Amino acid sequence: MKVSSRREVIRTLLGTKPFISLEELEEAFPEVSQMTLRRDIEYFEKQGEAIKVRGGARSMKFITTSMEDAFSKRLQENVLSKERLASVAVSMIETGRSIFLDSGTTMLTLASILPDERFTVTTTGPNVALEIIKKRRPMVNIVGGMLNRDNISVVGNPALEFIDSINIDIAFIVPSGVSADGLTSGNYTECEIKKKVISKAHKVVVLMNLSKINKVLPYTVCSLADVDVLVSDMPLPPEMRRQAEKANTEIIITQ
Repeated sequence: MKVSSRREVIRTLLGTKPFISLEELEEAFPEVSQMTLRRDIEYFEKQGEAIKVRGGARSMKFITTSMEDAFSKRLQENVLSKERLASVAVSMIETGRSIFLDSGTTMLTLASILPDERFTVTTTGPNVALEIIKKRRPMVNIVGGMLNRDNISVVGNPALEFIDSINIDIAFIVPSGVSADGLTSGNYTECEIKKKVISKAHKVVVLMNLSKINKVLPYTVCSLADVDVLVSDMPLPPEMRRQAEKANTEIIITQ
């Protein structure tokens, strides 16, 4: 069997079950060495279709099932709050800097009011990038990889590799949930992207509205100690405020 044919069979398996074992692949392709099958798994990991784990691979189709509402619905929610958060974010942006904009509806609002100045913007959101290029001066980078339909964001190893190759002055992050324990996400690959951005950025600014407060999802992005500025549309719960102050995180309330 040709490599392309074998990988098409593996792709079908990844589309029908959350985990395929190396033993299962060896039974399906007895003429192929285990090393070759491991390379097949690595291939799908690079394509953003699987995650290599001990004993096999986990399918991204099942991991990327988001816990958030449909993007189109979220776009119509908390509009005033997003405008306030975006206004605070814009006040922090300086000409000539390298900035990162997360994906999501809040970032789309920020992109729409971004000043037409000379700075470099990197984003994981294709719709965010399209909004920014309506302006003449900003330079826009969009990472490569697999498109996550739930949040209209690009994820996967190519995206991580691109982010690892650039410098980021200030990163604007929108988590799915924020609590006293830190930032969380309902999507593994989104979480990995945010982790990488936070590790690269000189300054990390988190934008969040009421719907994100005290919401804890399966994947941990970072602790409050990794956040330089926390911008919220309402006062923080007491324990979250204590943890943020303990971490020397600046708190800005938009109301």
